[in-house]
Amino acid sequence: MGLDELTTMKCVPCEGGVPKLTAGETAGFLAQVTGWTAADDRIRKSWAFRDFLAAMAFLNDVARVAEAEGHHPDFSLHSWNKVDVAIWTHAIGGLSRNDFILAAKIDALPR
Repeated sequence: MGLDELTTMKCVPCEGGVPKLTAGETAGFLAQVTGWTAADDRIRKSWAFRDFLAAMAFLNDVARVAEAEGHHPDFSLHSWNKVDVAIWTHAIGGLSRNDFILAAKIDALPR
C-alpha cells in the first residue's frame, strides 16, 4: 500500500473495540506519508506558510477533508503562519489506519 492508495481510501467509522496499531504497523504506515512523526499514540506534522491567509486557507481545506472523512484532527495556528496538526483515533486512544488515510489526504491538499 502506498500514498496513492491511502488517498483513495475512505476512513471507516470507529466507535472503539478495535486494537491500536502496533509499533511495526505504525512504522509501515509512516513510511507512506512524508514528514509525519509518531509519538504518544499520535502522528504530527507542521507547516509554515507565506502569510496568515495562506495558513488559514490550508486549515479550511483540512477542515473540509476531515469533515468528509468523519475523522477530525487537532490543529493549531501560531506565530501567524505556522500550522501544527495532530491525528489519532480518539475512540481507541491511539493510532488506526484512518489516521494515515487522513494524513495522506492532508498531504495531497494544494499549498
